Amino acid sequence: MKEIRQLENRQKILENKQRNEERKARTRRLIERGAILEGIFPLAPDLPGAEVKAFLIALSHLPGAAELAAKLPKSGDKP
Repeated sequence: MKEIRQLENRQKILENKQRNEERKARTRRLIERGAILEGIFPLAPDLPGAEVKAFLIALSHLPGAAELAAKLPKSGDKP
């Protein structure tokens, strides 16, 4: 019984560690992409999130945007 509890605890520790690593990777990705957005569109830091979203949606409706987006690698694709 003690060994089973130890193994269960180890599994929980590993699962927590994996979730932490995934969260850190997501946070880093969001920060990097936000920095790119602010670098390209200098007004972006002053805009509320809803306005940034509306701006990006408007950009996505420009001619050629859908075709360009279709050429981007999909999430999970490896180069």
